[in-house]
Amino acid sequence: MSEAVSIKVGGMTCTGCSDRVKNALEEITGVHSAEVSHESGMAIIQHDNVSRDSMASSILSIGYTVDGKGEEFNWRDSSVWKQSAHNTKWCLVGCSIGDFGTIAAFQFVFTDSGWTPMMIMLLAMFNGIMTSIALETVILSAQMALKEAFRVAVGMSLISMISMEAAMNIVDLALTGGAKLTWWVIIPMFIAGFLTPWPYNYWRLKKYGVACH
Repeated sequence: MSEAVSIKVGGMTCTGCSDRVKNALEEITGVHSAEVSHESGMAIIQHDNVSRDSMASSILSIGYTVDGKGEEFNWRDSSVWKQSAHNTKWCLVGCSIGDFGTIAAFQFVFTDSGWTPMMIMLLAMFNGIMTSIALETVILSAQMALKEAFRVAVGMSLISMISMEAAMNIVDLALTGGAKLTWWVIIPMFIAGFLTPWPYNYWRLKKYGVACH
């Protein structure tokens, strides 16, 4: 006989999150259906003789919490490393648009602006964060309403974006002596921008289940 069980799920912020939880639950043998809402934070599962622990484990394995508790933190989860790398990649693309665009503008267009390299880099960092938020909003709008997509994009960690921007601009300053773009400095900037926030993004995704990117 079919039974129903309710599970409190934490870490969901959008319909993409609730769909991931729903799909994970419905892959379990014996689960007939799962209704999951990121707004209420609840999953209602119809099943035949499936243990609650099995369902909870399935939710925990994709980075969300159950009854306020997540998996014990570790650095060995390859799936989380892969997902956090994907998150970091899109953040890097977004940040690079504003960052490189600003530096290029002062290097090739506003050559007599009188701005110091530090002033240009600070503006580049700000613009990079803005374009990253804009790109995240566009990506997330495929999963949710535009207003909600913007809210989630703004709510994503500024620590990650700021550390990425700082790493890229420090490398640029160290290798070129100023706010300059050359063909050979772009790759080191990308590498530094990707590697610097990646462990933090893993930790945030593993610990808090923030998995919207």
